[in-house]
Amino acid sequence: MNLIFDIAWTHVRARVRQTGFAVSGVAIGVGFSIMMASLMQGSQDDFTRRLVDTLPNITVSDERRAPPQQPAERLYGAVEIHGLTPEARRPGIKNPLATMAALEAWTPGRIAPSVKVQAIIRYANHDVATSVTGIDPHREAQVSDLPRQMRGATLLALYRATNAIVVGDRLAEKIGARIGANITLQTSVGARLSAQVVGFFHSGVRQIDESTAYVLTKTGQILSQQTGLINELRVRLKDPLQAREVAARIEIETGYKSVSWQEANEDLLSTFIIRNIIMFAVVGAILLVASFGTYNIISTITHEKARDIAIMKSLGFGEGTVRAIFVVEAVIIGLAGALVGFAIGYALCLGLGAIRINNPFIDSDRLPLVYAPLHYLMAGGVALVSSVVAGYQPARKAARQHPVEIIRGAT
Repeated sequence: MNLIFDIAWTHVRARVRQTGFAVSGVAIGVGFSIMMASLMQGSQDDFTRRLVDTLPNITVSDERRAPPQQPAERLYGAVEIHGLTPEARRPGIKNPLATMAALEAWTPGRIAPSVKVQAIIRYANHDVATSVTGIDPHREAQVSDLPRQMRGATLLALYRATNAIVVGDRLAEKIGARIGANITLQTSVGARLSAQVVGFFHSGVRQIDESTAYVLTKTGQILSQQTGLINELRVRLKDPLQAREVAARIEIETGYKSVSWQEANEDLLSTFIIRNIIMFAVVGAILLVASFGTYNIISTITHEKARDIAIMKSLGFGEGTVRAIFVVEAVIIGLAGALVGFAIGYALCLGLGAIRINNPFIDSDRLPLVYAPLHYLMAGGVALVSSVVAGYQPARKAARQHPVEIIRGAT
């Protein structure tokens, strides 16, 4: 094996310029693939983190996924009823405190009650449809990052004024409201009250910041015109990735619709799959192009070392040994390119991370990047495999040459 490596290393070292170009091609491919993977995963993780931190991991509402079965349907399997209007039921989760206590006994996280009401905010001739959520500020800190998203005041400011309200900063810009402004809230059930703006919040998700407001639970119940109403439970888990399984169990035990953050954002998360496919396709194309440099150098070495091949086969080298020599040459080029590419990729990531971005629509002034060993292993592995594949055909061709034909052609 040492002899095979020595011969392969001598061949590669003999053509420094071409070997350098081949190694550079692989290195650039590996470097840029690492940079792209770091940037794509960084942006994806950053967006997912915003979704997880901004909203509760699980939302339990007083809705049902399917209408309740009619008595005849429960008794007779062949019965099917259409066009029947279900009976009107009092909105809200039944026995919310008992339900919360039962869920807290096994749920690996925190639970907070809330009242969600759809309302229209009227201020300075602006009418804006808004989702108003009545919360307990002390419990809300356990299920969302709203206290850290506050601007101009703390969440406890909801206690400092009658019918106090906290609105998203983009919603405030839309209606022109400032802290201390008195706005009017009106709901579809006819409730109407005046509320004072005591603070703003900024979640970083535009849809939330321009269409969401928070009030105290009692104020939310006044807007819904129902005392003691709790129509939503907000759950924050220790491990957000368990949200689907926990939500399914909550729905089975309570019968109420339980939506995990993954289900609520399925469309957005599905786009990440497409982005990853595009990323791997582009990275594969880059490394495939780089492998042509390896193919070129191995083919050139095979052509120029024809006499050496004839001598080796005359000395008793088998086809497998000759083929192994040129495959090892491809491995050397691929390995050297991968190692240099690791340094290039790391340097590119550091360079991108140092760029400052002044954009009012982006909260952070730096690009989100992920330094993951998996990116280096994947890029290096693909580069090594593509180099071996590119070098195999010339190696196979070299191994099949007959020494007599080579010597006769040389004379």
